[in-house]
Amino acid sequence: MKITVVYGGFSSERDISLLSGKAIYDAISGYGGNEVTLFDLDRTNIRSLIDERPDVVFLALHGRGGEDGCIQGMLDLCGIPYTGSGVSASALCMNKLLTKKILNSAGLPNADYIEITRDAWNNDRVETIEKTVAALGENVVVKAPCEGSSIGVVIASGRKEISSAIDEVFRYGNKIFAEEYLDGTEVSLPIIGRTCSPEAFPVIEILTDSRFYDYNAKYSSGGSRHVIPAAIDENTEKIIVETGKKAYSELGCNGIARIDFIVDKKKGPVIMEVNTLPGMTEMSLVPDAARAAGISFPSLCMKLVDFALTDRKNKNSL
Repeated sequence: MKITVVYGGFSSERDISLLSGKAIYDAISGYGGNEVTLFDLDRTNIRSLIDERPDVVFLALHGRGGEDGCIQGMLDLCGIPYTGSGVSASALCMNKLLTKKILNSAGLPNADYIEITRDAWNNDRVETIEKTVAALGENVVVKAPCEGSSIGVVIASGRKEISSAIDEVFRYGNKIFAEEYLDGTEVSLPIIGRTCSPEAFPVIEILTDSRFYDYNAKYSSGGSRHVIPAAIDENTEKIIVETGKKAYSELGCNGIARIDFIVDKKKGPVIMEVNTLPGMTEMSLVPDAARAAGISFPSLCMKLVDFALTDRKNKNSL
């Protein structure tokens, strides 16, 4: 079987994608006699990926162009199977605002928020800040909707910091949002499987000396520590697993996703975001959780390949 690991890309998360792709390539090269190649995607070589006609594409892209449904749509049109979620779930989960709206419609817990447009900010900064504070209080997290790896995320306290944070996050687009600041334990739930039958890995507790699980904490050696299983009570764990599985299904995720929570001291488990192409580096959460469940990294990767091939067969039979 010919497997092409597509990595790199042109998003702000390119460097992490390169690490994920190389880790996947190293894990499955020669596994079961498969022919595995690396493909560093850019805007000039997309045609050559199609011309290669791999049996399956293993997507190791992160961020815009890779995690947002764009390449998924192209591969669907070409009839090439690929790992992870399809177009709609990828697009929904990449946009945190759309994710929140789906979660709210399903009655699933997520942080209170307020949308902020560049036009509103330019027209009246004071009014925008006052609306934000009135809705969320003076401790907020300002976020770009369509960035990952905690890029475009700023914690702010007080009107002056909120103003600076909004200015900074508008670097990433014309619509951003502010969320209430939640105080609690950061945990993550990796899930694999079909939309209708998700399977949860052990809940991971994330410990870091940073203010939150930011880019450096995620990818710098020693920046964070993973506790598996998480040091939470049995009832909280049950809520996280049930909530995570429901979110996975409601959003239409498939193959794999990682759902991040904060166990707030007052509200309990609250969904923060859903990642449909989670990091697969040596320091990433999903491989750690899989190992805790007795699944090696090569076996995990090949499970995702098998999901992709089965999905293609099912589509062809419709």
